[in-house]
Amino acid sequence: MDMPGELINLISIIRSHNRWRGLECINLIASENVMSPLAKSAYLSDMMHRYAEGRPGKRFYQGTKYVDEVELMVSKIFSDLLNVKYIEPRAISGTIANATVFRVLSNPGDRALVAPVQAGAHVSHTKFGTLGALGVEHIELPFDKDSWNIDVDAAIKLIRSIRPKLVTLGASVYLFPHPTKEIAEVAHEVGAYVVHDVAHVLGLIVGRRWPNPIHEGADVATASTHKTFPGPQGGLIFTDNEMLYKSIARVIFPWFVSNHHLHRLPATAVTAIEMKYFGEAYADQVVRNARAFAEALASEGFKVVAESLGYTKSHTLVIDVRNLGGGAKAAKLLEEANIIVNKNLLPWDPPESVRDPSGIRLGTQEMTRYGMLESDFKEVARFMRKVLIDGRDPSKVREEVIEFRKRFLEVRYTFKVDINSLSDIKLPLIY
Repeated sequence: MDMPGELINLISIIRSHNRWRGLECINLIASENVMSPLAKSAYLSDMMHRYAEGRPGKRFYQGTKYVDEVELMVSKIFSDLLNVKYIEPRAISGTIANATVFRVLSNPGDRALVAPVQAGAHVSHTKFGTLGALGVEHIELPFDKDSWNIDVDAAIKLIRSIRPKLVTLGASVYLFPHPTKEIAEVAHEVGAYVVHDVAHVLGLIVGRRWPNPIHEGADVATASTHKTFPGPQGGLIFTDNEMLYKSIARVIFPWFVSNHHLHRLPATAVTAIEMKYFGEAYADQVVRNARAFAEALASEGFKVVAESLGYTKSHTLVIDVRNLGGGAKAAKLLEEANIIVNKNLLPWDPPESVRDPSGIRLGTQEMTRYGMLESDFKEVARFMRKVLIDGRDPSKVREEVIEFRKRFLEVRYTFKVDINSLSDIKLPLIY
């Protein structure tokens, strides 16, 4: 039977997406990344078809002996990379990791202190997301716009006054490390737990370019495995507290995860091994690129936030584009030029401006993975100036972007491996 028209159309759409996002765009979304060809091959294993409810050696299904080996390997590699005792890899996203930890550490009616959404907190930390769904009261931590960080003195006073059940640190706009040590000391003084969401900076922690919050007093950390850590989409929880780890392991299944998308595990393991050998060089280049990109954007006339602080110490930087029509307009114009960013709330924005905020958020991690260096990000800054400041036709700039992107098509910081020499699997990459 010939392929039906709707299937041909679907394949065409997939091919168009792969070509556009994978070969022709400069992707600056701070929460995205790409896997290596080897990790992609591992992702396409037979494990994608299988179930493994429960924990290794204590499953509710048969046929999981190799899955168990891989899951234990993932936990061991991350334990070594992060220098922590306990790893829980079954969360299928960072949000599920947060939900699990919040449920273990609090009950409906309890109070939690979180950073303001406008200052970068992830929606899952808040009353608008997972925290609210669990019935936990959301109280904002004070934020200091001058330091682009938690106001430590004011936060200490609030913690002592409120006596919350938990304090959540970490953010989706995470320019500088949060004051984990100072917050943890006073939180523990009042019997509160500290949860630190490092979804955005896990790869920088593994690469020794960002502090590990567990080593600074946080009780538990949650993360994603697909942002600065360039693996498949998924979540991670880690801690040095054995009792807390056991409680998390009992809650994540069956409360928040049944089968935990097993094909993630071998791909995550491949990426973790890559990061063991290449992670420091990669993380170092990501951070250097972010700083150079911020400086280049400022020199092109953009209002990059936190200039007096050096702009950023992570992969992320933020531009205030109020004078250029706002975040929604800027992001759309850049997309027309094949430069992919996202609009983002800034600390001075009211919550209701979420659909058209003041800022755009940029990240250097994916294009660093494709080999871009500081000088290349200076060229990206020039493309952005042409579109947003000079008012050039985005379709004309798009032609320049596509030509520029041809220099950056191979994933770096990985092993040179002939995939087909290792497996029967042929990668179904449709371009």
